[in-house]
Amino acid sequence: MALIRKVPLAPKFDFMGRRRPFLIFSGCLMLASFLIFAVQGLNLGVDFRGGILIEIQTREPADLGDLRRRLGGLGLGEVTLQEFGNETDVLINVRRQEGDEKAQIKAIEAVKTELGGLVEEYRRVEFVGPKVGDELKQAGALATILALAGIGIYIWFRFEWQFAAAALVALIHDVLSTIGFFALTQIEFNLATLAAVLTIAGYSINDTVVIFDRVRETLRKYKKLAMFDLLNLAINATLSRTVLTSVTTLLALGALFLFGGQVIRGFTAGLIWGVVIGTYSSIGLAVPLLSFVNLRGTQSGAAEEKAKKSGAAEAPPENA
Repeated sequence: MALIRKVPLAPKFDFMGRRRPFLIFSGCLMLASFLIFAVQGLNLGVDFRGGILIEIQTREPADLGDLRRRLGGLGLGEVTLQEFGNETDVLINVRRQEGDEKAQIKAIEAVKTELGGLVEEYRRVEFVGPKVGDELKQAGALATILALAGIGIYIWFRFEWQFAAAALVALIHDVLSTIGFFALTQIEFNLATLAAVLTIAGYSINDTVVIFDRVRETLRKYKKLAMFDLLNLAINATLSRTVLTSVTTLLALGALFLFGGQVIRGFTAGLIWGVVIGTYSSIGLAVPLLSFVNLRGTQSGAAEEKAKKSGAAEAPPENA
């Protein structure tokens, strides 16, 4: 609480003066994310690449090392194990076997035979075929594109096209950098992590809309204020709200990441990254992009700078 009380109520940081480093960093991050995704790709889960999913409950606390050795000797290819919930709950992920449904059934029977009396109960046995996996990939990509398009249209109707364009670029930045994060860390990318990507888009646009609303309000209030000063004023006016909202969200996500178990760890890791990068993009990318378009439609950036130097621009009150 003492630290929060020391945060200035009316900060006066010059964000627009640092717009070029912000934009260069964002461009490099998007490029790096694209290259990592193109070269390394995503570690697709069974939802997208197809495979066998077996959820078991063991009689004794599970020894993942022993289980991994047993299943690794069956010649089934890549086998991953995750412990979640209780010490006796284990999720087994076996890559899709070459062949038809009979080959998958044979692999499941081989797993059951090898584990034998170690298993108390088979809670779930699922097989996702390659066709279903491809359909889920297409549906996931379509859902992401439609979500971004819908958000862009909403911003366009609520504000103007300049705001919509800046918000859409920031959203693409957030989504692409999150995909790059998953490609770099090789955290399993499944339907849950896809949901994290869409959640990040929603969280980021919420921050952006709050700042854009203050930009529009400030535009109406200070008609002669230089554009850079106006954008700085809008960012600083909403800065405490933006930072405190992000910090409290990160505290909750941090608890989920540490204590929520392996099953949701990839989901929460993606959200943590997304909250950080989404908060940054709202301040360091979306708003600076507005400086490249003529929001007022009456005077250029050069004229505003000239007016500022000559003292013609209005000065906002100290507590604005």
